Amino acid sequence: MEILLFVLIGIVVAILIYGVLIYNNLVRLKHDVTKAWANIDVLLKQRHDELPKLVETCKQYMKFEQETLEKVMQARAAVNNAVRQGDVGAVGAAESQLRLGLGNLFAVAENYPDLKANETFLHLQSRITGLENSIADRREFYNESVNINNVRIEQFPDILVAQRLGFKAAELLEFDEAELTDVDMSQLFS
Repeated sequence: MEILLFVLIGIVVAILIYGVLIYNNLVRLKHDVTKAWANIDVLLKQRHDELPKLVETCKQYMKFEQETLEKVMQARAAVNNAVRQGDVGAVGAAESQLRLGLGNLFAVAENYPDLKANETFLHLQSRITGLENSIADRREFYNESVNINNVRIEQFPDILVAQRLGFKAAELLEFDEAELTDVDMSQLFS
């Protein structure tokens, strides 16, 4: 009888320890997603701060391209609003519009040799391009963290702990289809 009691106590303790391990792993994954998003947020803020400088530099040369400049600033505002609201889906859509606007801006800048030679413009273009590459890298890391988290909270036996303790699936950061297609350069110059 005592052996049976010890075995039962041992099983209960093992289940509790296993539950604690699952819980700790789920907490770590949740915080990995949060940290990955924070890394993206930092880069978005840095780019957000650089864009007005780029637009001001371009305004000096691109008197007839106000629509292009306005689209970049509108997209910048949309990204900022989506980030403040914590809406990952809206960030993806706004990012697609911003990237398209920047692509158009850099393409139109090709028509202005003085602008292309401007040291400030070149520096800002290089800085923003570098930030774009970093955002793409961090987006990949974020989406991988989200995927690991989401798979884990759906797997058995983790799902038992995740459901009882309110762990939720996170949303992937996806960009619009326009982001995935090649840019038609002939449209940019017509």
